[in-house]
Amino acid sequence: QVQLVESGGGLVQAGGSLSVSCAVSGRTASAYAMSWFRQAPEKGREFVAGISQGGGSSYYADFVKGRFTISRDDAKNTVYLQMNSLKPEDTAVYYCAADALGTRWYPGGMDYWGKGTLVTVSS
Repeated sequence: QVQLVESGGGLVQAGGSLSVSCAVSGRTASAYAMSWFRQAPEKGREFVAGISQGGGSSYYADFVKGRFTISRDDAKNTVYLQMNSLKPEDTAVYYCAADALGTRWYPGGMDYWGKGTLVTVSS
């Protein structure tokens, strides 16, 4: 019943910025901790950033700390990932995920997934 739809992916040059969004429907976004994962070609899905219910706590993978910012606007049922200082190695499909429990920050802990949006960073 819960649907997550990502948008905002595209092509950007290294050093540039891009913001991707995740729209939540079927249930109110406030019920879920929300996360962003990414998967590069021939690679596994890896955690990028997460935000708790209410937005009080945020978590980041080491490789994006200081560059990416996760935020949420529950009134709009939307979660965002602002990506700055992008690097070619950031190229991946970025997935939005929701977790009703709110304590799991790994792929197997997510209850719902979006279909992803492709971010390509050129050198």
